[in-house]
Amino acid sequence: MGSDKRTGHQGTGPGAITPDGCAVELYSRLPVGAEPDIVAAAVPAGAHVLELGCGVGRVTHPLLERGFAVTAVDESPEMLDRVRGARTLCSPIEDLDLDETFDVVMLASFLVHAGEAEVRRALLRTCVRHLAAGGCVLIQREGEDWHRDLPRERVDPSGFTVRIVSAEPAGDGVNSVYAEYEFPDATWTQTFLSRPLTKEQFEGALAEVGLRVDTYLTEDRTWVRAGLAIQGYVPGRGVSGVAGSVRGPGMPPPGSRHARLPASAGRIHRKAGGEP
Repeated sequence: MGSDKRTGHQGTGPGAITPDGCAVELYSRLPVGAEPDIVAAAVPAGAHVLELGCGVGRVTHPLLERGFAVTAVDESPEMLDRVRGARTLCSPIEDLDLDETFDVVMLASFLVHAGEAEVRRALLRTCVRHLAAGGCVLIQREGEDWHRDLPRERVDPSGFTVRIVSAEPAGDGVNSVYAEYEFPDATWTQTFLSRPLTKEQFEGALAEVGLRVDTYLTEDRTWVRAGLAIQGYVPGRGVSGVAGSVRGPGMPPPGSRHARLPASAGRIHRKAGGEP
């Protein structure tokens, strides 16, 4: 991952801060939420999962414990250094092209709300590009009132407080969000750009890349299972005959140290789990 901060993204607090404002130490402290249970209930047991934007492995590790094979991708080497037991790849999500497909492609952490529409399209195209025939894409999106009724906070049972302080208009339908994470011994802040999407706008964004919603997995519609609108269709590539999950030639096996793919100026953002 490059060292340059991204416009509109910054973070403060102890330890390494990634260019999109994420604090590595903060992510390593966050408890595991309901995400692994949601994923496990939505996909076949033992599926091969491509996790895009894995961070420090907060969801990766529970999925491995449940018997899933996980290829974990992040553009931050500092984040990936915390991941254990998975095959790891260091690359911007937008540029990823492994020439292989997976049973499940997961795009969590609200990444689908990237401030730039073209970045969002690139993220979703990566999902489609790596999806096996009959496979599914799992997407985590913001709640539809996430940017309203601010400030708000939540005290986690483990003793830290999360505050979403503000979401101020930054132009072209994008908000600049400011969040605080207060622990007894340290405080982190993060500022990032996020584009709110209604249910209709979200489904339209999926349709742009040839995806459609299969089902909303949670009552608040923040977790979604999607599939190809036309089986085998990959935008820009036509209909693919690929069926099944394979490992590309020369790729490291699960459990090896992460390969570091060529990095370019990726522009994704992610948000820490456990937010109110």
